Amino acid sequence: MNLYINFASYLGVALLLLLIGIVLFMVSTPKLKEMKLIAANNVSASLVLGGKVIGLAIVLGAAAEYSISLVDMAIWGLIGIVVQIIVFILAELVTVRFSIRQAIEEDNKAVGALLFSLSIAIGWIVAKCLSY
Repeated sequence: MNLYINFASYLGVALLLLLIGIVLFMVSTPKLKEMKLIAANNVSASLVLGGKVIGLAIVLGAAAEYSISLVDMAIWGLIGIVVQIIVFILAELVTVRFSIRQAIEEDNKAVGALLFSLSIAIGWIVAKCLSY
């Protein structure tokens, strides 16, 4: 019975952290209205948000796998969320040739695919750094 409670606890915390991560992404990038753009069939916005979700899921999965307790998993999950947000903000700062926000609003699929890949890559790197 304890096994099922542990599973439900880790799953619940992971899903809650995923939701928190998505909300924090949207709050930290208020100029980019992903949900509004997705509703308008903007593929680039869905790639950006989808990449964030997958990247966060990779980190949260590793946090669950390598953690020594539920609290440890939550701490490392939050660290992963913060790192993902910082990298996305840095990506906006280092792309001086164009505005990421504007490119996504204009449905520039190349930029959307790049950000999708970046989110997954950062999620993968952070996840591998969690293995202690």
